[in-house]
Amino acid sequence: MPTQSREPLVTFSPSGKRGRFARGTNLLAAARELGVDLDSVCGARGICGRCRILVHEGDSPAQGIRSTMENLSPISEPEQRYAERRTLKNQERLACHTRIEGDCIIDVPAESQLHRQVVRKAFGSHSIELDSPIRLHYCEVEEPSLEDPSGDLQRLLAALGREWSLVDLEVDPTLLPGLQVTLREAKFAVTAAVRDGRQVVGLWPGLWERVFGVAVDVGSTTVAAHLCDLSSGEVLASRGVMNPQIRFGEDLMSRVSHVMLNPGSDAEMTRVVRQAVDGMIGELVAEVEASPEDVLEVVLVANPIMHHLFLGLSPVELGMAPFALATDGAVSVKATDLDLGLHPAARAYWLPCIAGHVGADAAGMLLAEAPWEREATTLLVDVGTNAEIILSGGGRLLAASSPTGPAFEGAQISCGQRATPGAIDRVRVDPETLEPRFSVIGSALWSDQEGFAGSLGPQGVTGICGTGIIEVVAELFLAGVILSDGRIDGTLAERSARVVEDDRTFAYTLVAGASPIRISQNDVRAIQLAKAALYAGIRLLMDRMGIQSVERIRLAGAFGSHIDVKYAMLLGMIPDCELSEVSSAGNAAGTGAATALLNRGARTRIEKEVGRVEKIETAVEADFQEHFVSAMGLPHSVDSFPELAKHFVLPKKARRKKKRSR
Repeated sequence: MPTQSREPLVTFSPSGKRGRFARGTNLLAAARELGVDLDSVCGARGICGRCRILVHEGDSPAQGIRSTMENLSPISEPEQRYAERRTLKNQERLACHTRIEGDCIIDVPAESQLHRQVVRKAFGSHSIELDSPIRLHYCEVEEPSLEDPSGDLQRLLAALGREWSLVDLEVDPTLLPGLQVTLREAKFAVTAAVRDGRQVVGLWPGLWERVFGVAVDVGSTTVAAHLCDLSSGEVLASRGVMNPQIRFGEDLMSRVSHVMLNPGSDAEMTRVVRQAVDGMIGELVAEVEASPEDVLEVVLVANPIMHHLFLGLSPVELGMAPFALATDGAVSVKATDLDLGLHPAARAYWLPCIAGHVGADAAGMLLAEAPWEREATTLLVDVGTNAEIILSGGGRLLAASSPTGPAFEGAQISCGQRATPGAIDRVRVDPETLEPRFSVIGSALWSDQEGFAGSLGPQGVTGICGTGIIEVVAELFLAGVILSDGRIDGTLAERSARVVEDDRTFAYTLVAGASPIRISQNDVRAIQLAKAALYAGIRLLMDRMGIQSVERIRLAGAFGSHIDVKYAMLLGMIPDCELSEVSSAGNAAGTGAATALLNRGARTRIEKEVGRVEKIETAVEADFQEHFVSAMGLPHSVDSFPELAKHFVLPKKARRKKKRSR
C-alpha cells in the first residue's frame, strides 16, 4: 500500500474532475464532493449497482501518478454479494463500497452516469442528455415505537431527508392509502419515486429499479407511442395505430366541420383517441412484462386540433379566422384526468402550441432539431395535410402553416391510397422509352426484376401512395412527359402507348391491365396545388427574414421520413439548396416528445423558445397568392434552382402557344 504522506489524488474520467482526499474516503462520497456525474439509487448499500466504476491501470505522466487497483480497498462483502446476483465484469467496482487508499484514475462508464447521453436510435435523432423528472431513491425507514409516536409518512420523509438530503417534500395524496402496507411488506425498506426533487409520487417495497414514461405523437392519421425507461433512457418498445377519429373525417378540417354540424360530437372524438392511447400503453408495458401502474410520466405532442380534442377542448374556433387556441401554453395534468389508466400519481405533459395551425408537434420538431445550436439558416418542414414550417437563422425563429391538403398522402389522387401493402412507393421512368419500373410496399423487388409478381401478396398492386405519386410526377417531368407548367404532353402518345387520351386531356399509364393505374392531368394538378401551397408558405418566411436561400433543410413527419429529398426539390416543394444539406428528420415530433420526457430542462427550454417564435399567418399575407401562383410551375415558374441543376438536366420551361386573333 502506498506510503506517501500526501493525500491521494483521485481523477474521474471522462469529466476530468479531480481532487485530493484522505485515505479511507468513500469513492462515491468523493465523486459527489467533486460534482462527478455518478448514479446511485440504493443509498450506498451496494444493491442497485448503478455506481459501477473501473480503475485505469498505469502511469499518468501528466498528473505524476501511478493508478492501480491496489490503490483502492479490497473487494467488500456487499460487492461480493452483488457480483453473485448481477455480476461485476472486467474488474468493475461499486463506488459506494470502495475506499480510496492511493492515487487513482477512475473511469465512470456511460451506464453509471446520471446525466448520460442517450442516443435516440429509435427516433433517428441526436443524443439526449438524461435528466429524468422522476428519480428513484431507496431508503430504510425507522420502525415505529412507543417512544417515537410520529406517523409512518413523517418517518418516510425523515429517511429521505437523512439519506438523500431531500427536504420539504410534498407527497401525492394517492400514496397515503397504501403507505403502511408498503412500508411493512419489506420491513420498512422502500424505494420512493420523487418528481423534480419536490414530490414523492411512488412507493415500492424493497429495492425497485424500474419506472417508465411514454412519449406520444397524436397524429391526425396515426398515433405513435414509445415506452422509455426513465432511469436509463432506453426506448423499450414502440407502437403505432390508426387514429380512430378517422371515421369522423379523413383530414383535420373535416373533423372540425363534423363538430360544427354535430354539436357535442367532439366528446366522442376525445373518448376514442384517449382510449386508443390508453390501449397502446397497455400493450407497450405488456411487452416488457410490466404494468400500466409502472408508468409515471407521459409527454404528448399533436397538431392544434388533435391537441384540443385530446384535452377535451372544442376545436371549433380553430376552424375559422382568427384560429384562436384555447391555450397555447404547455399543459400539465394528472394522467387520470385524460382517462389514462396508469399509476395514480402519473402526470401528462403537453408541449406548448406555437400558433393556431402550428401545434405542439411543431414544438416537438423544434426541440428535437434545436436549430439555435447551429449558425446555418435552417428550414424545418413537417409535411402533412397541413404543413408546419419553421425557419431559423440570425437568432430568429419564424413559423407558419400552409394548407397543402391530403394529396401528399395519396388522397385526391385517382389511384391514390395510404402507404399499405400493395401501394407503389418508388418509381423510375426511362427517358428514352418512357417505360416505368416501380417498387411496391410489401415486396423487396422492383417490377422489372424476376419473381416480382410472385413476391406480391394476394392483393397485387393496388394503387400509389404519397411517395410514389411524388416520384412518378418528378420522373415524368424529367422524361419530358410532364411539362414545366404541369401539362401532360399529349404529342408523346405517338411515341409511347403509355401516354393515352383521357377525356380532353392525357394520362400516363403506370400499370397496364384490366384495372390500369394511371396518372391523370387532375392528379398532376392536385400535386401542383399542394406543393405550391407549401413553397409559398416557405417563401413568406424567407421574405420576412430577408433571405433568398437557405443552407439546410430537414423534412419531418411520416411522409417527410420516406420521401426522396431530390424529388421533393425537383417538384419545387422546397427551395433550392445543396442536396447534401437536405435530409429527413424522421419522426421529429416524437423525438421532441421523448426529449421532454427524458430531460426536464428540455421542457423549460422549449417553452422559452416557443415564446420567441414569430408567427406568420399565411391566410392574411398579401404576398401568399403571388408566391402560390409562381410556385405552380415545375420546379418553379420564377425561382432558379442552381444547386438542383448540378444533379439533373432540368427540362426547359414550357411555353404556351398564343391563340390567333380572329
